[in-house]
Parts: sequence; structure tokens; C-alpha cells
Amino acid sequence: MKSGLYLVGTPIGNLSDISERALETLRETDVILAEDTRHTRKLLSRYDIHTQLVSVHKFNEAARVDAVLSRIRQGAAVALVSDAGMPCISDPGARMVTACHDAGVTVTVLPGPSSVSAALAVSGMCYGPFVFEGFLPPKSGGRLRRLGELAEESRPVVLFESPYRLLKLLALLQQVMPERRICVAREMTKRFEQINCGTPAELTAVYDGRTVKGEIVLVLEGFRVKRG
Repeated sequence: MKSGLYLVGTPIGNLSDISERALETLRETDVILAEDTRHTRKLLSRYDIHTQLVSVHKFNEAARVDAVLSRIRQGAAVALVSDAGMPCISDPGARMVTACHDAGVTVTVLPGPSSVSAALAVSGMCYGPFVFEGFLPPKSGGRLRRLGELAEESRPVVLFESPYRLLKLLALLQQVMPERRICVAREMTKRFEQINCGTPAELTAVYDGRTVKGEIVLVLEGFRVKRG
């Protein structure tokens, strides 16, 4: 392969969703930069891929940049993956990509599964532009303020959330936009995939008293001005 950085989209759940091009790239690159090598090794083992793995996550990405650039300049092809979906989208990688662009290093993207587009599609709420918000601020005050701002957004909004904070987020949504339609997509493409849509109160009734696990994406319906 030609030297450079290859951004490889990986499955968000079902390992069969990976593309042939992505598998070929992961086999042929000299090294794979992985957010969590243990997680990525499961994917590689499934397809009998033995490429060297090096961890690159949010805590060490800056320290890895120079070594990666040096290796690429020496002729190496380097793949970059996150735990699921596309690297750099609420995941590590943006710093590495920017450094490569600044250094004149070729960056190639191999598109793959995305929880953002998957959630939008299954919600039935997206007719055009949308807003990707990612994770809200960690503290309740900041989350409430940001949700107040998003309440006026006419486009659908995509959020990521931890399963441990889902009920707290639904409680905040009930305060800020009680009548708004929300879609909660949990464990998409996996065995226990669950898609539920409704108002914050209706969704609270679904999840209250249950142990919520897995990756969660929410789509908030856009604000519509009532006329007449």
C-alpha cells in the first residue's frame, strides 16, 4: 500500500457490517492505531487479521503524533480506527489527521457504518439538514442550559448518551421540551437492538426500573412553530 494515514470505518455493532475494502486495508497496512486495542482485536480475530496494533486514545494521541508521522515518512501505511463507527466523530483521531494534513501526509478515508446516520434514518425525523451535538456537557447545569438552546432548533438534533445517564437526560428533556418527540436508539445492529420513540414522559416509562446497557443515540425532533 501507499504510505499515508487511512481512516477506516468499523462496525457499530454487527461485525458483518464491515466493508471488503476496510478488511483489505486493515490486512495490508503496516500498523493499526486503535482507540482500544482489546476491542479492535475482536474484529481482527473474526477476520484472521494479524496487523500490529498500537493504542491511540484521547489521553495519548498528542504524544503519538510525532512517532506516527515519522513512520509514515519512512514509507509506512497506517490505519486509524475507533472502537465503532468513524474515527474522529466524538472519538479520537482529529489531532492525528490535522497533523498529517499540516505535514503534507496523504490522508485517505474509508467510509463505514455510522450511528449518527443510522439513528437519523430509523427515527423517521430527518427530512433534510440536521444537527450533530454529540455528548452534552457533563454537569447538570451545563446540560440544562444547552438543552434550552437546542429546544429552539428547527432541525433534528442527534445526541450521544451513556446508558447510566439516560433517565436523568429524559428528566431534563421533560423539563425543557415535554411535548417533543424523541427517538432512543440503543445497541443498534446488535442482538438486543431497541428503538423507542415518544415524548420524554413516554420514554421514561419505558426505561424506568430497568437496567439500561449499551450504546445509546438519541434524535430530538426539530422545533416547529405552531401557527393559527
